[in-house]
Amino acid sequence: MPRFIIERELPGAGQLSPDELQGVSQKSCSILREMPQVQWINSFVTDDKIYCIYLAPDEQAVRAHAEQGGFPANSIKVVRRMIDPTTAE
Repeated sequence: MPRFIIERELPGAGQLSPDELQGVSQKSCSILREMPQVQWINSFVTDDKIYCIYLAPDEQAVRAHAEQGGFPANSIKVVRRMIDPTTAE
């Protein structure tokens, strides 16, 4: 299944409280229960953006999740390859 990186512009994201992040996560998971073809892997919260890693059949499925949740999806990119330090060996 393709892997996607979603960039969500969310001013002040880094200042969200644990309770606020839990609420966003709960909303996302409730939508994903109705979309078994989409899987949220993890997310990285920065000062003004959240970067999410998802598995999904296509970009439209990722967009549908964002629209249903009211989440921004400013950029959605399919991951073509993954590398890490062992790639250099």
